[in-house]
Amino acid sequence: MLMNMKDLLVVAQKNKFAVPAFNTSSSMILKGVMEGCREKKSPVIIAIHPDELSFLEDSYIATVREEIMNSNIPGVIHLDHGGTFAQVMRAIHCGFTSVMIDASLLSFEENIAITKKVIEAAHPVNVSVEAELGTIGTTGNGGGEAGTEQIIYTQPDTVKEFVERTGVDTLAIAIGTSHGIYPKNMKPKLKLDLLKEIRGIVDIPLVLHGGSSNTDSEIAEAVRLGISKINISSDIKDAFYKKCREVLQDPDIREPNAIYPPCIEAMKEVIYAKLELFNDIDKVKYYK
Repeated sequence: MLMNMKDLLVVAQKNKFAVPAFNTSSSMILKGVMEGCREKKSPVIIAIHPDELSFLEDSYIATVREEIMNSNIPGVIHLDHGGTFAQVMRAIHCGFTSVMIDASLLSFEENIAITKKVIEAAHPVNVSVEAELGTIGTTGNGGGEAGTEQIIYTQPDTVKEFVERTGVDTLAIAIGTSHGIYPKNMKPKLKLDLLKEIRGIVDIPLVLHGGSSNTDSEIAEAVRLGISKINISSDIKDAFYKKCREVLQDPDIREPNAIYPPCIEAMKEVIYAKLELFNDIDKVKYYK
């Protein structure tokens, strides 16, 4: 069941669960994500960053669309951190059902202007739009995803004006996460009081970027307080490629169907854990 993200997340928000947005940059990772979510009857967002799309090429999106439409779970194809209007238009043209325009490093007025421009192009073709206020941090190993050394926290007094003036469907907020796997000396701390305050200001679904490696207790509380989408990239890729390196120690293995199945299974263990943490298991029933 292929949907846009607004329609998917309105249901999640109402029923107090969060849908994972798994960055899916290969057919093997896509296979594992879809298998895991089908097994657990969990709605899912397939997120693809512009850098990932440049590698995969536009034809890959037809495969993702087919995979979701032939499954028994609701799914979205989402452009993650689109940085320009051209990147957003490319995504719309090749079949994404949701796009993010990340103008968080621009001025408030510039962020509003480009978000409105994207919405004017996306909404007439039933594509939902995510924007961002504040900036996500970076661990320095986020796999190409941008961030700032110092997190710029979302200012609550700007949220209502931004949402009202743009008409954006979902909003990514900065409450203390960073892209990538956290080094041992870096201890993330989410500002859950800030999330609670923002949740009381606007009704649209809220998004948490940089969801890998945060403590389970904080993530679970963020879901309880109203986060409806959490982005996961590094955690699943880390599990997948660690297992790949282990399997490829055998110099005689060369067939994909010998190399990848154990790697997919290792990744699926992480996927199962995220689905449970986000309260996303057995939530397909709400979309019948």
